[in-house]
Amino acid sequence: MRPRSLWLLTGAVVTEVAGTLALRVSDGFTRALPTVGTLLGYGVSLWLFSVLLDRGGIALGAAYATLTGAGLAAATAASVLLFGDPLTAVQAVGLLLLAAGVVVVQTARPLPAP
Repeated sequence: MRPRSLWLLTGAVVTEVAGTLALRVSDGFTRALPTVGTLLGYGVSLWLFSVLLDRGGIALGAAYATLTGAGLAAATAASVLLFGDPLTAVQAVGLLLLAAGVVVVQTARPLPAP
């Protein structure tokens, strides 16, 4: 993955997680500042992801697996640290399996044409 792609993907993950955390405290979109943060976070994330797909030289499947996997892991860690949400051993194992799946999708070589 090219450095530009990595920056775009990282930015998409960070802004998506920021939007998700703002969503948690928006109280169903009844609080103005968290609501704006949610919309901005998701909007910027989608924009960065679209630029990544257009110019980043990364396949959609690999990019989306990384975005969702890293986003889920980061949002889970943040919710545990910031909101005191529980994290069970089974959930932790699930996150590890998810991380392994992202690595497989990122590093898998295409099969040769028949």
